[in-house]
Amino acid sequence: NRQSGILFAMERQHSLFGLTLFLLYLCLYGGFVLINTFRPDWMQTRPVAGVNLAILYGFCLIMVAFFLALIYGIFARDEQQGNSGD
Repeated sequence: NRQSGILFAMERQHSLFGLTLFLLYLCLYGGFVLINTFRPDWMQTRPVAGVNLAILYGFCLIMVAFFLALIYGIFARDEQQGNSGD
């Protein structure tokens, strides 16, 4: 019974952490949508090496999604390994 309580607590912690990461990404993506909706001319600017903001922001969104997934995977694995010895 203690084991199931620990697993439930881990699942809850993972869910909350995953939701936090999702909300962070949602804010970044929301910024992309808002810029495209209300200031589409900004997306034509070329801030770095001749690449427009739309392409740059899009690639950054992809990299951030990968990075957040990596963080979540490391967090979940470390939590499971830490509690497997009980």
